[in-house]
Amino acid sequence: MDHVVYLDAKANELTHLLSGSKTMIIRGATGRKLPYGRVVVGDVLYFLNNNAEGIVKAKAVVSSVFNSQILTNEESISLIKNNQNKLQLTDNQFKKWGGKRYLVLIEVNQVEEIKSFAIDKSSYGNMDDWLPVGKIETVKK
Repeated sequence: MDHVVYLDAKANELTHLLSGSKTMIIRGATGRKLPYGRVVVGDVLYFLNNNAEGIVKAKAVVSSVFNSQILTNEESISLIKNNQNKLQLTDNQFKKWGGKRYLVLIEVNQVEEIKSFAIDKSSYGNMDDWLPVGKIETVKK
């Protein structure tokens, strides 16, 4: 399965992934929302920045996935701290994800820049920051 993943442009997540200093992506929520339970090893993630340009610039392959059970505030923060060397979160990102009841930690490898392309957001209505698309060709403009 292919996924379109929005990254935090202010935190330079894409740059850190491409340099190899960041090898893990985090998502979390109060309930089980995307990508919880929808990502498996071998899936391909296509990355774009969350600055509204809608241009995919890189891709990576999922090497491991951890979907948490319900977490206490302390457990959530501890899990993030224990993976900070892979996550490389800024203080603002730490505040955003710390304390979430459900966390998904997705480790990636084979991160590479690709020939940029735009995606068609119109067919997905309310776009979240994670979009399972099946095959990436279905959303290429």
